[in-house]
Amino acid sequence: MANATDTVAAAPMPRASGRWNQRKIAPWLFLAPGLFMFAVYVLWPIVQSISLSFYDWNGLYNRDGEFTGRFIGLQNYRELGSDPAFEISLWNNLKWLVLYMLALPIGLFLSIFLNQTVRGIRLYKSLFFFPFVISQVVVGLIFAWFYAPNFGLFYLLTEWITGDGTAILADPDLVTYGIIAAGLWPQIAYVMILYLTGLNNVAPDQIEAARLDGAKGWKMLWYVVLPQLRPATFIAVIVTVIGALRSFDLVSIMTSGGPFGSSRVLSFYMYEMALGEIGLRMGYGAAIAVVLFAIMMIFISGFIWKMWRDETQR
Repeated sequence: MANATDTVAAAPMPRASGRWNQRKIAPWLFLAPGLFMFAVYVLWPIVQSISLSFYDWNGLYNRDGEFTGRFIGLQNYRELGSDPAFEISLWNNLKWLVLYMLALPIGLFLSIFLNQTVRGIRLYKSLFFFPFVISQVVVGLIFAWFYAPNFGLFYLLTEWITGDGTAILADPDLVTYGIIAAGLWPQIAYVMILYLTGLNNVAPDQIEAARLDGAKGWKMLWYVVLPQLRPATFIAVIVTVIGALRSFDLVSIMTSGGPFGSSRVLSFYMYEMALGEIGLRMGYGAAIAVVLFAIMMIFISGFIWKMWRDETQR
């Protein structure tokens, strides 16, 4: 009898084990389509670009559809080290990265200003959000006209103030800063929206408790509000770094890398070398893309590590 009882009691175990397996497998089944698309359209192109950077290839196949590239090892990367155009592009990208970070504090303060319940605030939000919804091509054209010599508003304004108008897009020393200012316009709007969403999730009881303790102004912002905006800040930093490094469209529309190549960035120089009129050097363009990817990963990985360290120390 004891053996029969033990057999009956042990019978439901496989069913419980099956349920546990279903719970373990089900999330991966839901993630499988997304993981597949990510592997095919993100990871595999990255691997191909790294592999292609070790070849000298003009982008063409032979009649039989065979790859015609010639393996040259690290020669493309050695050439990058002595390429003055690459050096200019790299320094311009670093300028983009540093100055694009201005979008974070400006977007934060705009979101705090707009996070009020006053009459007409929705209209102000729409006006500030407008730059983000228009195309980067349109932004580039607007600022190209804004900077245009003889009739551009900025040119006329500087001419009225100094007596001599400044044609920013024709000045090799100023052109990069002019394009960055154009890119900051929609980027600030995007960061502002991220922080507005984050401010809606700030715990009001913590705000009231801080006010009772006498906190206000900068102390309230630094010690109470900003710690609760960590998720929004994380996303804002990631998209700002990516936006700074993929600054191809504004450079292409406003200057095409000029004057004299002084406004080139890595993404535009990669396009020139791989697909442009002076290019058809796919391997060299892939090497530039790998360097751009490495810079992006260094910045993003560093910020993720800092966020993770701060969270674990709390």
